[in-house]
Amino acid sequence: QLQLVESGGGLVQPGGSLRLSCAASRFVLDYYSIGWFRQAPGKEREVVSCISSSGGSTDYADSVKGRFTISRDNAKNTVSLQMNSLKPEDTAVYYCAADDLAYCSDGMDYWGKGTLVIVSS
Repeated sequence: QLQLVESGGGLVQPGGSLRLSCAASRFVLDYYSIGWFRQAPGKEREVVSCISSSGGSTDYADSVKGRFTISRDNAKNTVSLQMNSLKPEDTAVYYCAADDLAYCSDGMDYWGKGTLVIVSS
């Protein structure tokens, strides 16, 4: 079964940057669309950004447009989320998800366990 592991979370001050990575084991990610989602305390999980299997299509939530960038490195079997100009409201557990059919959907088949991002001074 495809296993996803997120890394790169942590504590950062407002205005700072973090780079999250999603790595896969046992499967090659080339054939999978990848999504980044987040869930803040007391809130529902929401989509942050998605990238198609080819990397040719990307999408972003309005709240992160211009600040976050999703990219994939199929040679390294990873997908990254570069987060700049972080705000306190970006605080959440960030999850990556993969699916070979669904794109940018909360119903994607495979999920990581998440990495915590805290934006605070």
